[in-house]
Amino acid sequence: MPLSDDAAVRDLLELNRIAVVGCSSSPGKAAHEIPAYLQRQGYEIIPVNPFADEILGKQAVDSLAEIDGEIDLVDVFRPSEEVAGIVDDAIERRETEGDVEAIWLQLGIHDDEAVTEAEAAGLSVVEDRCMKVEHQRLVE
Repeated sequence: MPLSDDAAVRDLLELNRIAVVGCSSSPGKAAHEIPAYLQRQGYEIIPVNPFADEILGKQAVDSLAEIDGEIDLVDVFRPSEEVAGIVDDAIERRETEGDVEAIWLQLGIHDDEAVTEAEAAGLSVVEDRCMKVEHQRLVE
């Protein structure tokens, strides 16, 4: 069951290095503005977008597997039907690299089966919630 307890969500907001799958290079889109906000709050954002070279002043990568160094949390801005594949990639990375502590599915994004799979692999999951809204509510 995805995390809904404020204390548990606040703990995830303590994680620093965030891979943003579906990070957009287009200002005005939530998938650009929310990672930009998080970056301004001191989070290290790693944009994952195979169609961009650079986003938010950072080199974009094509996939989670291409990220050098540890990933603390995977923030997902992709359609719900793509969640299962992203979760599979996060689980594989957790098993091979020993990182990825959590998956955050933004507002409107959910996949109950993938969430169950992620939790079974030891990942914490937040589903259908905005990381910016939760940060403003619980941290600022």
